Amino acid sequence: MKNWRTFVAKLCGLTAAAFVAAMVLLTVADVVLRALANKPIPGALEIVELLLACSFFLALPATFLRDEHIVVDIIDGVAPRRVPLLKRIAAAFAVLALSMMAWQGWIVARDALAFGDVTSYLSIPRIVYWIPVLAGIIGAAAAALAMAAGGEKGSKR
Repeated sequence: MKNWRTFVAKLCGLTAAAFVAAMVLLTVADVVLRALANKPIPGALEIVELLLACSFFLALPATFLRDEHIVVDIIDGVAPRRVPLLKRIAAAFAVLALSMMAWQGWIVARDALAFGDVTSYLSIPRIVYWIPVLAGIIGAAAAALAMAAGGEKGSKR
């Protein structure tokens, strides 16, 4: 089970890193062109917004699969044997929360598609923004489900 977790987490991380790199390069190019030639990149803000959504939400499943959430480990020292059970319970709650987020996100994405919503400057269809958001949330729910089912074996905590 650990091999597929490592592969998927690495794939999600590398994909997110590529989007972050594109976001940085676009921002630097926009600033340099604005400063040197007074010619900013048209719609750079809309593209950066899309790249940010891609980087954050596509990295979300990796956080679950790598067990790299920010935690407060108060119970670890007091009842260390209960930690694996508590982690499974937390993962189960995460599955519920992420499932609700995916469901509500799907409703909004469906409406954006039905109404033909586009961005104000470049007219990028809003559904393009929802694809990485929904993919990341659904992927994170699947990863949390895997962790709830016993994926914390070999965890670093």
